[in-house]
Amino acid sequence: MGLIRSSFSFMFGTLSGIYIAQNYNVPNIKKLVEFGLSMAKQMEETHRKPSNKKDRDDVSE
Repeated sequence: MGLIRSSFSFMFGTLSGIYIAQNYNVPNIKKLVEFGLSMAKQMEETHRKPSNKKDRDDVSE
């Protein structure tokens, strides 16, 4: 009985997810994550401390 009981909640969740995805406008999580990461990267680049002049000279050589 333990296998049936534990698989029932899994099956119910799967079927509920399928129904919701087909009948409602569910956002694409992958696109949301990519957008969030690009915004975080943009904010990090704009608010980054300027590097030392010594470091810039070493990189150019």
